Amino acid sequence: MTETSSQRRWGKWIGVLLLLGVIAWGARAFLGGDGDRVAFNSVTVDRGDLRQTVSATGELNPVINVEVGSQVSGIIDEILVDFNFEVRQGEVLARLETSTFEANLREAEGQVAVAESALELARVELERLQRLRDRQLVSLSEVDQARATMRQAEATLRMRTHAKERAASELARCTIYSPIDGIVISRNIDVGQTVAASMTAPVLFTIANDLTRMQINSHVPEADIGGIRDGQKVEFTVDAYPREQFAGTVVQVRNAPIMEQNVVTYDTVIEVANPDRKLKPGMTATVSIITDEKADVIRVRNSALRARLPDDVRPESPGLPEDDDSGTTWRTVYRNSGDGLGGHRIEAVAVLTGMSDGVHTEILQGLEPGDVLVTGIDFQADGGDRGRGGLFGPSPAQY
Repeated sequence: MTETSSQRRWGKWIGVLLLLGVIAWGARAFLGGDGDRVAFNSVTVDRGDLRQTVSATGELNPVINVEVGSQVSGIIDEILVDFNFEVRQGEVLARLETSTFEANLREAEGQVAVAESALELARVELERLQRLRDRQLVSLSEVDQARATMRQAEATLRMRTHAKERAASELARCTIYSPIDGIVISRNIDVGQTVAASMTAPVLFTIANDLTRMQINSHVPEADIGGIRDGQKVEFTVDAYPREQFAGTVVQVRNAPIMEQNVVTYDTVIEVANPDRKLKPGMTATVSIITDEKADVIRVRNSALRARLPDDVRPESPGLPEDDDSGTTWRTVYRNSGDGLGGHRIEAVAVLTGMSDGVHTEILQGLEPGDVLVTGIDFQADGGDRGRGGLFGPSPAQY
């Protein structure tokens, strides 16, 4: 009985110890255990392309856009072209009613005839007085007076001739011609409409020279204009074709500032090929100007450069060299050199970074493709204990 009771007591103690061990193991697992069991979010260093862009919006316009007006006032008598008509230089577009201008021309022609008759009479009178003067029958002053009258008649004839030419010119301007080869993109008149040409010529038609070649006038903010150069490639989209991307080239950065809502922008002209005429004047383009690009570089996601780790797992940071004026920067990242079986060995690494496209950053020194970098704690995989407050204390900071 004594031996049996002793065995029972030892069995109870062993059971209690096992129970305590299970409870301790469960608590350790719930509270996270040591740093080697912490779950991390991570990214892998790889190779790829980087591209820096400047975003802007602009409006598509023809390269040459001519507004055809009228230099004379009148009533539209005939229109020979309409929207989307292709026209040649010198082709008749419209005609104004000409009766008034024809009457003015006939009146000017009559005044020229009167001036010619007056000149002829003055010339005959001068010749007669000169003959009489040769015979000392008239005074010299009478001859001078006749000569002056003839010169006045000559001047009057010149004035009447110019008036006739002006009347003929105004009559000719009643016919509106196309100044260039192109396509009519706007017609602002109808037959019977009165055109009033006063200080400015009214716009009758708008003609685009060639819709297979267009340009975007984009407004680039002053903060980004320093990186824009002639010849840079451009990619853009328009609302009419949201799934299609078009290409262009920067051809001019204009120096005149444009003030819009207290923001200074500069007109950047982008040349666009439009062989199938899908792009139309006035469309709004969302532009990405490629200021720099590199192919097949070592890169990492920017989240690895912003990693923040708790004090109990963060290794000591290495000393960083001083940055120079080359545009590169030294940064600290955390590399996971674990065994791949759930264990972690986090080390701080100094890396030299270069160009960034907003998602990835170029790595010039310090890492190789395939390196795994920690970006933060994975709270879901870790049971949520590092982010949970209440039972064991306040909620710690999120990383």
